[in-house]
Amino acid sequence: MSTYGGRVSGHWRAFRRSPYLPAAVIVLIAAAAAGFFAGSYTYAMAKPTPRHLPVAVVGTPDEAFLHALRGRLSASLDTRHYPDYPQAVDAVEAQRVFAILRTRNGAAELDIASAAGASVAELLTGDARAAARAAGTDLRITDLKPLHPGDPRGLALFYISIAAVIIGFLGAVQLSAQAAALNPLERTLATAAYALLGGLAIVLVVGWVLDAVRLPFLASWTILSLTMFASGMIFTMFNTLVGRWAILPTWGLMVMLGNPSSGGAVSWPLLPSLLGAIGRWLPPGASVNAQHTAIYFPGHPHAQPYVVLIGWAALSCTVFAIWRHRHPGGR
Repeated sequence: MSTYGGRVSGHWRAFRRSPYLPAAVIVLIAAAAAGFFAGSYTYAMAKPTPRHLPVAVVGTPDEAFLHALRGRLSASLDTRHYPDYPQAVDAVEAQRVFAILRTRNGAAELDIASAAGASVAELLTGDARAAARAAGTDLRITDLKPLHPGDPRGLALFYISIAAVIIGFLGAVQLSAQAAALNPLERTLATAAYALLGGLAIVLVVGWVLDAVRLPFLASWTILSLTMFASGMIFTMFNTLVGRWAILPTWGLMVMLGNPSSGGAVSWPLLPSLLGAIGRWLPPGASVNAQHTAIYFPGHPHAQPYVVLIGWAALSCTVFAIWRHRHPGGR
């Protein structure tokens, strides 16, 4: 029995020293990651359900229509009363509400804002038409903030955010693999350099060459560069803390959690409540939010998404600077 135990122990020691152990670990991790990756996107996007949907109400609404609309949207409809139409429009511009409801000339009027959230506008349009039929009410629908013709589904901002996030940390992965001798300052400057050039490339291709959406040059370039830099430095931070397995927490935070909860593909009011709450505090959500405001609501800028992007970049740089001696690279 002791001889058998010794053989097993010897085989295990040999296996641990061989390249087969990390290969086996990677096989298991990749299989699990595939399931979690598919599950995270499916959970967030497969069946969007409204959970809190603020809508401006001007004047006295058609009660039968409003009751029918509430019935279709369950308890998620949050009606906010405004004394006049211009103030309600200002609330849409400030992204405090997603639509305006009023009654004029004997008909219910619903003013949506596709740019505020295409999935929300689509949901409101379908449910409002059904509610109007049920209440026997005439309904007129107007889009106050239509999307750019080159981006009819409103997904361009989601795609450019994904590009900035993934290329942002893949650039840092390649720096770690191909330019391991860089010292901490050189590594940070190299990350900033490809972030600036990468942000510029995205703006030129998506905004100018393809004309998918009109990107305000300076604002969009700044947002995309910040996103790429933060993403790259987050990988560098994890590479400092956990070494060669840094891709795992980076991928989990930025891709499996950050992208589905960003509000780019499915607006935040339609996401599961936990994802909707945390998404805007992660770099992908902050990037989508900042682009969204810069493009469609430039008169009402918000500081929060920029604070989030700068905050993640500053945290990552600080951790890297303090524990730089633990980073596997350098000279």
